[in-house]
Amino acid sequence: MSVHKEIRKVTTHVLSEMKLKGEKISMLTSYDYSMAKLVDEAGIDVILVGDSASNVMMGNETTLPITLDQMIYMGTSVVKAAKRALVVVDMPFGTYQGNSKEALNSAIRIMKETAADAVKLEGGKEVLESVERILSAGIPIMGHLGLMPQSIHKYGTYTVRAKQEEEAAKLIEDAKLLEEAGCFGIVLEKIPASLGEQVAEAVKIPIIGIGAGSGVDGQVLVIHDMLGITQEFSPRFLRRYHNLAAEIKGAVGTYIDDVKSLSFPNEREQY
Repeated sequence: MSVHKEIRKVTTHVLSEMKLKGEKISMLTSYDYSMAKLVDEAGIDVILVGDSASNVMMGNETTLPITLDQMIYMGTSVVKAAKRALVVVDMPFGTYQGNSKEALNSAIRIMKETAADAVKLEGGKEVLESVERILSAGIPIMGHLGLMPQSIHKYGTYTVRAKQEEEAAKLIEDAKLLEEAGCFGIVLEKIPASLGEQVAEAVKIPIIGIGAGSGVDGQVLVIHDMLGITQEFSPRFLRRYHNLAAEIKGAVGTYIDDVKSLSFPNEREQY
């Protein structure tokens, strides 16, 4: 008799337990059912339906153009595939900044229409009103500090953030504000490793880094980058675990040759 092993769903509570035990949290992006299924079955802790889809799925220069409807469409597909991972959906640019009522409505739409576990948004003190309003509806939020791609035009560059003391102090302050408000975790992007460690020690909630060193509570990468599907993006923090671009092009090239030379389909592949 086969014993059905219960899959323990990762929750926000599980993540805080992991931080307490010193167990690192693994997180990757996914934007569609098939990829999310593979990532989930491999045992990832958190799947982020990132607005990075604007770049890797849609070919945009920045994350700004992606819409709430598009994020919901992808979130719905990913949630269907994820049996174990906690699924977090990014709130896209323009759906929460400056208007806390709109922020709440956007977050409610994401939660109702995708059945995701949480939302993620960028910023600290400047978006606190929106954060508090969304949390008041019982919707879990993951914050995002450091380099915030939705504010790229403000920075004018993708270089490392918070190198100066003033910006570093504000970042630690923002992390504490997000924790006090009730966020369950924060993504820290492209900051000095020593500051990443400092933030992780300053708050009790899990800190997930992307280019924030090894002293944080977990790591996140964009799946297309770490699998080597995208080739033009090579920041120092990115480790490519595969060169799928070459493999996919090779497979497609072989298929083209087989079609042209009539070796596909062969007799066994026909009815």
